Amino acid sequence: MLRETLSNDLFTIFIIIGLITVAITKLIAPKRFNDFTYVIGNSKYLKIYAREQKFLDKFEALLFFNLILSVSVFVYIIYLKTTHITTIYLDAIIKLATGIAVFFLIKVLIERLVASIFEIEKLTDLYLFQKITYKNYLGLLLLPINAILLYSFTPSLNFIYFIIIFLLIINVVGLITSFKAHQSLIKPNLFYFILYLCALEIAPYIILFKVFIFK
Repeated sequence: MLRETLSNDLFTIFIIIGLITVAITKLIAPKRFNDFTYVIGNSKYLKIYAREQKFLDKFEALLFFNLILSVSVFVYIIYLKTTHITTIYLDAIIKLATGIAVFFLIKVLIERLVASIFEIEKLTDLYLFQKITYKNYLGLLLLPINAILLYSFTPSLNFIYFIIIFLLIINVVGLITSFKAHQSLIKPNLFYFILYLCALEIAPYIILFKVFIFK
């Protein structure tokens, strides 16, 4: 009996593009990139580069581009592994990447608007820098993870859940580290900061979860 095999050529192209993007990032700012790789559990990167952040930063933009590619590939891999689909559609991956990018960008713009209304721009700028940094770090981790899922073995559903939980733990640990580093700024604005977290961090993901579950 002939068995239809899944070609990973498109995924390979996206992973290579991600690797090239990361390589360019390291090339334009080698010291900052080295500090960035140790950001988990170490607030040195946040303390140094939070003061130098710009609205448009090439370093962060390149890592964000890799994040979008890596997350899109990871989500699509999960979709393929949990269904009986054996065809990879380029337009579906592009739409997925576009949707993820638009979601993140709109969310950041709304967060800045709300911060302006509550007059906590300084605190929010630091928080957004920290959050984007840890998300970009997850994009870096997803490069080898995606390669393992594609070329090493056929992962079970439990293994995929383990990877998702691992990524969430990394993100939570990073955020706790950043909160500790800037707790002197957070404490005076704790009430507004909690409202901010509930409205713009927890609520959007709950809404997305509901949409996909009950679609």
